[in-house]
Amino acid sequence: MYDIIGDVHGHAQLLKQLLLKLGYNKTSDGYSHPGRKAVFVGDFINRGPQIRKTMRMIRTMVENGNALAVLGNHEINAIIAHLKDKNGIAMIKPPFKNFISVLKTMNEFAGYSEEWTGHLKWLRSLPLFLELDEIRVVHACWSDEAVEYLKNSLPAGRIKKETFRRVHKNPGSELAQNIWLLTKGPQFKMPGDLKIINNKGVSPRSFRMRWWEEPAGKTFEELSFESKFHLPDYSVPPQILPSGLPYTEEAPIVFFGHYCRGNGPHIIRPNICCIDGCVTGSRSLLAYRWNGEASLLPRNLVRMMK
Repeated sequence: MYDIIGDVHGHAQLLKQLLLKLGYNKTSDGYSHPGRKAVFVGDFINRGPQIRKTMRMIRTMVENGNALAVLGNHEINAIIAHLKDKNGIAMIKPPFKNFISVLKTMNEFAGYSEEWTGHLKWLRSLPLFLELDEIRVVHACWSDEAVEYLKNSLPAGRIKKETFRRVHKNPGSELAQNIWLLTKGPQFKMPGDLKIINNKGVSPRSFRMRWWEEPAGKTFEELSFESKFHLPDYSVPPQILPSGLPYTEEAPIVFFGHYCRGNGPHIIRPNICCIDGCVTGSRSLLAYRWNGEASLLPRNLVRMMK
């Protein structure tokens, strides 16, 4: 049986309280449960006040067989931010544009460089997705095509640094696009000549999509899975409709995080669950207790509030 836990983002105290609520006990091997295993959906670093402690907790649980975890986009950014080229020169240099969120993690590990180097190596041992019994776990988006491509393209075991160098240097490559699809999900990018205004009075140039639905006939708001703003309720012109990744009702239950859903919805369909309680914004950490059921049950959601 599995307890799938949403994005922790360095909130170790909340994680501890959630694990205790779920019936886990602290032992010399970290937190464990006699009949269950925790599954972390990625993004356990950055943002929060106890990143170093969070890393130790989750890594200890995984290494001792008490938990599983997948990589999130924040972990991948941290790996890339510390890569060096063949000449030993850092690939990402200050002011760390597009990597600002990693700075808090780097600052917390200042003075613990050897420990952080060990964590970075361990992070590369984590998978990009999990297929467990009758459930699937990924950080942001499930794509059968992307999963199949990565199964065939990446050797088993620890992901090599060279893979992440290629992802950074060639963002348009099939490798990079498939890795980012699983860990960031698809985004709808506005054409240059289209301007729409959200409820904040801002004209966004892109937004996160409900990737599991067919986009045809949807309004901008119906297509969006943003947590920070609402979009207009008029139809997306058919000429600019993006491709969707429809997730059928017959497919296995899939759990993912990433989308910062403080107010939900979390159980989107009987086989789709976004387990991200938006810990940084709502101070809410969420878990789903999967007991083998074929359809998700609202009563199995467990929330811990700060």
